[in-house]
This record gives sequence, structure tokens and C-alpha cells, in this order.
Amino acid sequence: MKLLHNFLMAFIPVFVAIDVLGVIPVFMSLTQGMDTKSRKRLIVEATMTAGAVALVFLVAGKLLFSFLGITENDFRIGGGIVLLVLSVNDLLFASDTRRDPGTSVGVVPIGIPLIMGPAALTAIIIVVDSYGYWISILSLFINLFIVWLVFRHSDFLMRLVGVGGSRAFGKVASLFMAAIAVMMIRVGVQNVLK
Repeated sequence: MKLLHNFLMAFIPVFVAIDVLGVIPVFMSLTQGMDTKSRKRLIVEATMTAGAVALVFLVAGKLLFSFLGITENDFRIGGGIVLLVLSVNDLLFASDTRRDPGTSVGVVPIGIPLIMGPAALTAIIIVVDSYGYWISILSLFINLFIVWLVFRHSDFLMRLVGVGGSRAFGKVASLFMAAIAVMMIRVGVQNVLK
């Protein structure tokens, strides 16, 4: 019973920090116009990238931060700037042909920082400190499986809203992505100034 309790206490913070349901609109925006095969490949690429970075942080997060002399807030500000640039580009300069079939968005921005951003990386470091490596690794892999599963079935959502709805949704998602980016930068700067 205690093992299940510890697992849930490790699983929930990572699940909330990844926020796969909140990332769906951005994912739909970034993969708009991709064929099914390319989207499936991108989903695996993004999930594996997020998993690899998460495992590095799980094993050596605090040591890496200390070695590089950076903090969670530095990550938050940097990730926010990347998201802001991408969202402004999508809002102002995007067209129907904005994504080359050879251009991948799986690693950045979907894998990092949308799936595995500063909040998720921080949650992983905290979970490892509280519950140990094995429970943390298990909760991470189950969370990544949920991400993969939700993204894998995002086509259903695309069919529900249609092409026009998808484009409109994509623009709204880009606007929300810009707002999230500004929030990340603001919180990072506030925390640095404290």
C-alpha cells in the first residue's frame, strides 16, 4: 500500500507538470498539414527526446545545474524566449506551407520545452529527492506513455474540428503559447529578482 501511495505521489506532480492535455492545441498547431506517417514519426521523436532529457535530469539534474551554474529560473526564462519566438513566428509569418516535410519540430519545441519544460524537469528532480530513482523512473515512463498515446490519437481531434477549425484553433493555440511564454519569462525574472 505504501509503494502505491509513493508511486502516486511521484506520478501526479510529473503528470501535472507535463500537462499533455494543455499541450494538445500547440501540438495540433505545430503539426498542421503533416501527413499521418510524418506525424507518427514526429510523435515518437518528441516523446523519446523528452524521455532522454528527463532521464538525464532524473539521474544528474542537480549536479548538472550546479556544474553549469544555472538555475530552474534560467531554464524557465530560456524556454520562455524560445516559445515566444516560435509563437510570434506562427502568428505573424505562418502560411499553409510554413512546415517543410523535412523540417522537424519533434525535438524543439514539442519534445523540449513543451513536453519536458522547466516545470517537468523541476518536478522530476523533486520527485527523485522524495521517492527515489525507481519510483521516479516508473512514473516518468508511464507519463511519457500517456503523452505518446494522447498525441497518437490527436488525429481524431483534427477530424472533429475540420481544416478551417484546425487553422483557427492553431492561431488561438499560438496566441496561448505566446502567453505561456511570457508567463514563463515573467516568473523566471521575478524569482531571479527575489
